[in-house]
Amino acid sequence: MMGSCFIENIGRLLIENKFNVNLNPFGILYNPQSISQALRILINKKKFTEKDVFEYKGMHHSFWHHGAFSDVDKDKCLANINTEIVRSEEYLRKADILFITFGTAYVFYSKEQDMVVGNCHKLPSSCFDRYRLNVEDILNDWKQLIEELREVNPMLQIIFTVSPIRHLKDGTHENQLSKSTLLLAIDQIIHLYEGLHYFPSYEIVLDELRDYRFYNEDMIHPNQVAIKYIWERFSETYFTPEAHPVIDEWRKLYQALNHRPINSDSDEYKLFLRQTLLKLKAFNDKYPYICCSNEISDLENRS
Repeated sequence: MMGSCFIENIGRLLIENKFNVNLNPFGILYNPQSISQALRILINKKKFTEKDVFEYKGMHHSFWHHGAFSDVDKDKCLANINTEIVRSEEYLRKADILFITFGTAYVFYSKEQDMVVGNCHKLPSSCFDRYRLNVEDILNDWKQLIEELREVNPMLQIIFTVSPIRHLKDGTHENQLSKSTLLLAIDQIIHLYEGLHYFPSYEIVLDELRDYRFYNEDMIHPNQVAIKYIWERFSETYFTPEAHPVIDEWRKLYQALNHRPINSDSDEYKLFLRQTLLKLKAFNDKYPYICCSNEISDLENRS
């Protein structure tokens, strides 16, 4: 799963529900070109070196990555980047589904580096040119990229969506133009080949959840009620009928695993942990394809 911060919400819910997910291996990326650059790095197994990072105000950064990978220690920054590339490159070759969320068609182009950057890392605006990709730009880039992806993973299914989070710093009109560009580009992309799909998260929020009570206080980001609604629509669309009772069964265990008592040393809580451990092992025996080793180990240590 790669893209804007909207995909973080869906990705975390999938992870919580024990789906095997690799979430944003470059950190949050917003525009189609930065996402395509990141995927090509994985396809080509690029190894980052000192020339691929820069220092600014005491931190080392990569223009391909979100600030989550930045570090005061250059070697640590590079190590984290390269470790994730190795892990995610292998993941990409085995993945059943690639889920992509575009957030904006606007990009920042580094004059010095001659590239569209994934993150500006708060450098002065004079370092960049800012412009909006057009439909043809996105279509041509992703047409070639999909062919490259299918070479390393022929059976890969790709689901596109547009983030419902509005980029109001662009202005309301510019945000609408940006989202429209993304929608038109995706509509053309998904008709190129078999196995390309579109999930209407943008339309669900704007058309079905039109009231501002579905937004956080910033009036930009969907709140937990909206995310839950999108999750329900997502699960109805993509999960098999057999998956739903497994998820329901797991959610009860998940809630028990995350229960935090007033007194963690009480006999009552220790008994609760032991009972939860038995239920967890029974669940794991029933569904051996779901990895619960970390949860089992944690419970054994706590009980």
